[in-house]
Amino acid sequence: MEQPELWQLALLAVVGVAGGFLNVMAGGGSLLTVPVMVFMGLPGPVANGTNRIAILAQNLSAIVAFFRRGFAEFRLSVTLAACAVPGAIAGAMVGTRLDGPWFNRALAIIMVGVLLVMHFDKGAKERPGDYQPTSRQLLTGHLLMVGAGFWGGFIQIGVGFILIPILNRAMGLDLVRTNMHKVFIIAVYTVAALSIFASQVEILWVVGLALALGNSIGGYLGAHFAVTRGERLIRTILNLVLVAFIIKLLISA
Repeated sequence: MEQPELWQLALLAVVGVAGGFLNVMAGGGSLLTVPVMVFMGLPGPVANGTNRIAILAQNLSAIVAFFRRGFAEFRLSVTLAACAVPGAIAGAMVGTRLDGPWFNRALAIIMVGVLLVMHFDKGAKERPGDYQPTSRQLLTGHLLMVGAGFWGGFIQIGVGFILIPILNRAMGLDLVRTNMHKVFIIAVYTVAALSIFASQVEILWVVGLALALGNSIGGYLGAHFAVTRGERLIRTILNLVLVAFIIKLLISA
């Protein structure tokens, strides 16, 4: 890709706002941002790596927004993120060699599975905001973070649809705290993943920074709405995003 024009950077920033909002509220924002970069001429691995700049900025912004509204459990966030980092490093090593649309069907299948678990599991119970996971739930959640980290490092697209069931279903956290932990975990492992991509493929920093500006705004807005509007809005957006992207993936696969 040649030096991006001003209108392209502006478009990336606008798309980044929508992507950042979706990523924090549910997931799937990278299904907007990565295709836009590919359309502009970036190879798959380059777009995959460059997208991590925006992902990092977006989640740092969301962490600040949650913290300012009194939502922070850094001890648990840090231990969960630490388990995700090794998986993210391994996934990023694979992701640097990823090219082509072959992963679409696999991602669609994952989203269908998440949709079924989140909305047809009659045994799942609503948890109060101060619910504390049991020792077994904590162990399960930390072990599953390794796999979630691998997917996040590998391609990032749809990782929210993996993290949300782990934190909400497996660990019993309400959806506001789920999103609070999610943005922290992604921010931490993205540092490791971005380092791997930067060492293996070309990273277009100007493109990434333009996208990061939009993602940061969208991430901050997403965290704000997650706290003020609560679980009902998150579930509605999650349903809509899941269904829309499953259809999109199956059509384009």
